[in-house]
Amino acid sequence: MALTAAAASCVDVQDEYAKLVRGMNPPRVVIDNEASDDATVIRVDSVSSHGTLLAVVQVIADLDLVIRKAYFSSDGSWFMDVFNVTDRDGNKVLDDQTISYIQTTLEADDCYYPEMRNTVGIVPAEEYTVIELTGTDRPGLLSEVCAVLAGMRCAVRSAELWTHNTRVAAVVHVTDAGGGGAIEDEARIADISARLGNLLRGQSGVRAAAAAAPGGLTHKERRLHQMMFDDRDYDGASPSSGTPSSTEVTVTPCAERGYTAVVVRCRDRPKLLFDTVCTITDMQYAIHHGTVSSEPGGGAYQEYYIRHVDGRPVRSEAERQRVVQGLEAAIERRTADGLALEVRTCDRAGLLSDVTRIFRENGLTIRRAEISSEGGEAVDTFYLSDPQGHPVEAKTIESIRAQIGETTLRVKHNPFADDGGGGATDDVAGSTAFLFGNLFKFYRPFQNFSLIKLYS
Repeated sequence: MALTAAAASCVDVQDEYAKLVRGMNPPRVVIDNEASDDATVIRVDSVSSHGTLLAVVQVIADLDLVIRKAYFSSDGSWFMDVFNVTDRDGNKVLDDQTISYIQTTLEADDCYYPEMRNTVGIVPAEEYTVIELTGTDRPGLLSEVCAVLAGMRCAVRSAELWTHNTRVAAVVHVTDAGGGGAIEDEARIADISARLGNLLRGQSGVRAAAAAAPGGLTHKERRLHQMMFDDRDYDGASPSSGTPSSTEVTVTPCAERGYTAVVVRCRDRPKLLFDTVCTITDMQYAIHHGTVSSEPGGGAYQEYYIRHVDGRPVRSEAERQRVVQGLEAAIERRTADGLALEVRTCDRAGLLSDVTRIFRENGLTIRRAEISSEGGEAVDTFYLSDPQGHPVEAKTIESIRAQIGETTLRVKHNPFADDGGGGATDDVAGSTAFLFGNLFKFYRPFQNFSLIKLYS
């Protein structure tokens, strides 16, 4: 106990010193829409500390902005970051409210202490209760988890679930279905944890604790990376398939400067930089220099020069392999092939349990899920495949259509009618726009669904 207290005191002193230094040298943020013809340029410089780069990238990622090109350097005690960003449609960021939010957030002291904002289960509050799950993935698992929560009068306010290499991790925010607010009764929390632990058959970790919503005490995506890495989801991963979407990571020494050079080539996508920087940071490496850019044909190039936080480069083959596997896993966790089904409707008790049960009963596996409920509306997105990880077959879709009911949907892309280049024509999309016709006909709870979109 005394040792723990002494360590905590040391951390507090270090934090206070870092805050003092940062207070004397506050971050400077410049947002420039004139420097580039096709992107908004964000420049940030300030005192450097472990996790500084991640804190900046996390703010940009949370706004769903796309980083087209970036440069960062943090030799010594100062860092400088330059990001060329656009919105999801490729346009500059021109909204005054968004620009003001970026400026204010990146100049705030709290932005640069993510380790303090990502602690789970230590701050009681009234908003919601955080449940974290890790374990062995299997078909129907999310459906079973949702059924347990519904049976224990837990209303899911938001959740995110990732699967990778037979492992699963989820962060779920729940409130009391009867009175609202966080579930603070310790006996009830223990009961929820025990039942979910039994559901995951002992091959898991379950944590539940009250947590404060303001300021985002638990950043779901950051926690999911940490949880899956701690669960060693990178162990035993199969080699890259060699397809255009496969990931290539090389780690080589840069002896003349005492760095280790890391190069990542993969398919470009939103939040790619956040995923790689998050994992490098959580593996206790500091990025001293780096460049990232989008490449023609939908590729991404990332180059980092790293050292361990104790100042040493990567020194052994085992450590090198761990970096390679960790980055490959970080990139692949968010990738979900197959169909993505977005459900929008008025929220109600048991809705999520009913939706996931339908998928389970029709042999579909949820590879990733993003769930939210706000203002009485539920917006849930599910990434689906068959149990072997293959895209959902047309006959399965037809079986679901014949089995269940009618509602509205739109197919963005039909994976069963790819042309030679892997694309799909508008005619194909139009001909499949109602493959899920009558989807919820025989399920009365779904009669008020306002919109269901299907895309891949």
